[in-house]
Amino acid sequence: MKSICAWSFALIVGTLLTTSQHPPSMSRQAVGSESTEFSPERASFSVRFKDELSPYHVLAAFVLPGETLNLAVVAEGTDRRFVVAAAAGEIAPAGDRRWRWTAPTATGLYPLTLAQVEPPDSITLNAFVIVPYSDLEGETLNGYRIGNYPARPLRGLSIYRPPRGFIEVTPENQATLVAPHFRLEQFLCKQEGGWPKYVVLKERLLLKLEVILEAVNRKGYKASTFAILSGYRTPYYNRLIGNVRYSRHVWGGAADIYIDENPKDEMMDDLNADDRIDYRDADVIYDIIDEMYGQPWYAPFIGGLGRYKRTRGHGPFVHVDTRGFHARWGT
Repeated sequence: MKSICAWSFALIVGTLLTTSQHPPSMSRQAVGSESTEFSPERASFSVRFKDELSPYHVLAAFVLPGETLNLAVVAEGTDRRFVVAAAAGEIAPAGDRRWRWTAPTATGLYPLTLAQVEPPDSITLNAFVIVPYSDLEGETLNGYRIGNYPARPLRGLSIYRPPRGFIEVTPENQATLVAPHFRLEQFLCKQEGGWPKYVVLKERLLLKLEVILEAVNRKGYKASTFAILSGYRTPYYNRLIGNVRYSRHVWGGAADIYIDENPKDEMMDDLNADDRIDYRDADVIYDIIDEMYGQPWYAPFIGGLGRYKRTRGHGPFVHVDTRGFHARWGT
């Protein structure tokens, strides 16, 4: 099947969304009403791609130029009809509720929408065609300094091999939702430099952050997102700040997070209400995450968990990653 042209894509998605729920960034409250209730923004079905299963109305996917992405809808019931639309590339059926999408060869953002026809519901995969790792010229990519990835993976683990490629971030796409409550710009490396910038980011980290954010809100701590002190770090920047060589930040699988809602001041909120901002506030988030370990459904999200005290340079925060095995450290 040929790729769906731009006007057809807009027609299908527009029709579905006008009769469906509000976009992922909005509450399901009536437009104009105010609500502090957190919405996890889950659809009535899930989509499976790569090794991930996502129930969210929006999530990012990262593919190489021309790569084929296998898609599958996971849903109860046999009488539900689903369709797929793509902004570009080619879509071909691959079985019941299954499709193959072949990405364009040009770097960029190409949304995919998997939609249930009746009752209307949809999941959008914001698919980024990334710049291949092989396009690096020495330590730079289009003038942006990346640095050098280790030639030998730590302990031979595949998660420490050089990334497949880099997401190209521009002023136009930096605000793109990569999950219901997170935008691409939140994961940018803190190093100086102009546009374009480049990022490595793992889909599983995005899923894990959404799971944690929902758990935090369920415990009564208001958080519309997490402030991210550090997301991706280039090897160059990671070395510049004196961090460990094999930090999971360098592979796009880690985030240092805190809650910054009241007031929004780039500092952890007083979560334990003791009129102090210190490591005990990081403990609140740490303990909520730690409670989920050991649950069978949480197994895909096993990874590092660390807590950090306040310093002159930053407030308290919690480190999370998706290394695939248990690790703990901190105060």
